[in-house]
Amino acid sequence: MTRSTRKIAAVSISILLCLGIGFISSAATREAIPTWYAGLEKPFFTPPNSVFGPVWTLLYILMGWAAGRIWYLGQHHRWGKTALYHFGMQLVFNGLWSVVFFGMKNPALGLLVILILWVLIERSVKWFRLIDLFAARLLYPYWAWVTFATALNVGIWWLN
Repeated sequence: MTRSTRKIAAVSISILLCLGIGFISSAATREAIPTWYAGLEKPFFTPPNSVFGPVWTLLYILMGWAAGRIWYLGQHHRWGKTALYHFGMQLVFNGLWSVVFFGMKNPALGLLVILILWVLIERSVKWFRLIDLFAARLLYPYWAWVTFATALNVGIWWLN
């Protein structure tokens, strides 16, 4: 297997993994949106529901691309495993947030989960940057969106 083939395989597997986690965790979201979520008071800056699916799909692709680069490049870097550990933990908390916020219908606990998620993304960016600056930058839109989602979570918790 050539270098470029291994790199493409690492990126492809990582993208599929991220999309898979997103799809699995969205099950709780899909069920709660027309019922529980529709009845909540939301902040004035809440985007239409139709925005969330395409945004998250793009973010999962960027996350997978970044993780795949680190998986490939990190094999030869002393911080590769640390970077992927932080990424894996943030991916767990990413999925957990949907389960807690939408599945358990608990904005307060969701806020705690998303704050932990935010820190884990920051740590992932830090470790990714040591291995591959481009991979770290691929996580910036995700980090920004989770910052926005944190504000939404605070607003929903406060208003309800």
